[in-house]
Amino acid sequence: MRCAASSVTSRLRHKPASNELKFDFHGLLRIGIHQLFTVSSTLRTSDFDPISVGIFNKRLKHATIFVLIVFGILILRLWFLQVVNGSLYRAKSEHNRIRLQDIPPFRGMILDRNGNVLVDNRPSYNLYVIPEEIEDRGKLIRNLSRFAAIDPDTVDEKLRASCRRRPFRPVCLAKDISRDELGNIETHRFNLPGTIIKVEPRRRYVYGKLAFHLLGYLGQITRKQILSGQFPHCKPGDLIGMSGVELKWQSFLNGTRGGEQVEVDAAGRKIRTTSRKPPIPGANVCLTIDKALQETAEQALTGKKGAIVALDPNTGEILALASSPSVDPNLFVEGIDKETWDRISTSRDFPLQNRALAGQYPPASVFKIIISLAGLQENEIDPEETVTCNGYYYLGRHRYNCWRKQGHGKINLHRALVESCDVYFYQIGRKLGVDRIARYARLFGFGGKTGCDVGQESAGLVPTRAWKLKKLGSPWQEGETVSMSIGQSFLLVTPVQAADMIAAVFNGGILFKPQVTRWVGRSETEKIREFKPRVRGRINISRKSFEIVRNALVGVVNEPHGTGSGARVEGVTVAGKTGTAQVVGVKKKPSGNTAENPLRHRDHAWFVAVAPAEKPEIALAIVIEHGGHGGSAAAPIAADMIRVYLKGKG
Repeated sequence: MRCAASSVTSRLRHKPASNELKFDFHGLLRIGIHQLFTVSSTLRTSDFDPISVGIFNKRLKHATIFVLIVFGILILRLWFLQVVNGSLYRAKSEHNRIRLQDIPPFRGMILDRNGNVLVDNRPSYNLYVIPEEIEDRGKLIRNLSRFAAIDPDTVDEKLRASCRRRPFRPVCLAKDISRDELGNIETHRFNLPGTIIKVEPRRRYVYGKLAFHLLGYLGQITRKQILSGQFPHCKPGDLIGMSGVELKWQSFLNGTRGGEQVEVDAAGRKIRTTSRKPPIPGANVCLTIDKALQETAEQALTGKKGAIVALDPNTGEILALASSPSVDPNLFVEGIDKETWDRISTSRDFPLQNRALAGQYPPASVFKIIISLAGLQENEIDPEETVTCNGYYYLGRHRYNCWRKQGHGKINLHRALVESCDVYFYQIGRKLGVDRIARYARLFGFGGKTGCDVGQESAGLVPTRAWKLKKLGSPWQEGETVSMSIGQSFLLVTPVQAADMIAAVFNGGILFKPQVTRWVGRSETEKIREFKPRVRGRINISRKSFEIVRNALVGVVNEPHGTGSGARVEGVTVAGKTGTAQVVGVKKKPSGNTAENPLRHRDHAWFVAVAPAEKPEIALAIVIEHGGHGGSAAAPIAADMIRVYLKGKG
């Protein structure tokens, strides 16, 4: 033992001072803690220089403590990685190999009454990236901008935000990329770490602007809508219905999302699917409208402002509902740019307004139908009694003109309706008084919403003495009754109300709730919901009164001096009524609706019609803003629509 100690001491004495404590880590591991303490004990009991032994022991203890600290740090670090953060790193490791992907459902289709597809979906190639897998954000953005039409600043902002909040969630950078862009990205995937291409359904409005106001459009769900709880299956970024049918039947059309676990390689390319939950497609919605008739209506409104409503007078089903100007809903599918939105939303033509349901207009001479029925029912009219029309009517010192300056001469109710004599109805209106007129107007649904199942409706306005006193603080004037008797004054109606009214005149006095939806479901044989005609009122007017007025309305179109001759259809008995509504607020304007009269000063043109008059299958209301006379601007449109619809029915 002494030799061993002397040998060690000798070595210590002759080694350079700088190397005296050079114990490497791997050497200590080889010798072991036990041997170090054994040597230390031996040195303490040996018979040699005590000073050298003390120095050795001290240094040995320091080395031992150092080794123990290193081992402690390693063990602590290992415990921290495997126990404390074990789940995180296991998730990271698994995420590098396994990805969870949403599978969006196909939104349900929207069909017309004959099964023609109006709205469906098409595949869209969308570019995503997983922020956690990005090695160099700047480099990735530069590379992507070479292969796809992206805005580098916008992409950078998206990625920064996602890195802070949800680094593992894929972020959409571009939607509906072209096939060329897709090919470039797939070719260079090794230089684009973290990128994913997803094939997702994209909403397609097959005929562009067709029936925009009825079908509606999609938009990204807002935070407020998510918090409202009305859309329980939607997440940020999802598209939902914002108006029309898309909004009304959102919960049925939307479907239920699915998901899958996908194993990927180092480049992020899919190797295999480890598990999958298929999405459930949305239900289809079949509408009451007829595509061919809708196209005819919208073609007639091209370049004009106005609305057309066509419905089945026996059920209340809407056959066409058109409003102009319009918008292509495809613009909204993946977000509309601010410039386009500002142009649409601030346009003085109000293309977003559904004029068919929400447009409010003076009904003009169309209202003479209700005045006639009210006068007959209240015994204020003798159908054979004549009134002399000299082209004007005096109330006190105020003169009210007839549209025909030279007058109509002696005229009875039938001729007054056929030729739309104002003077005749001035006198009948005064006999009835404003409040009785208002009561009959409400009987036919004016002044209240029709209850149409889709869209935002306006109620219109039917004034009374009490209404004016309350709203304007002034009493009703007799001259206002005179104006109201020909559909002017404060009176306002919507096109859908006018269509419902003329239908009721010819179906025996039944007011239906206008209906746009026929059924919701997978198919004609797998319906979730089906909708039957809904009656909202019955008009208690005698059959004789209805018959007198119907005969006159047939004469409007078919008699020599009828104002609606433009609506004639060969082989079909069309009945109707023209209207020419004065533009409110224009006190002085050139006479007529000629070129020298500015468009904004011209009258609104009205025409309501049914056909065939003997057994009606279609009822129409047409209004052309600033179109001039109803007989020339609106009646020919009715003729075209009647031809198309009846021909389509065979």
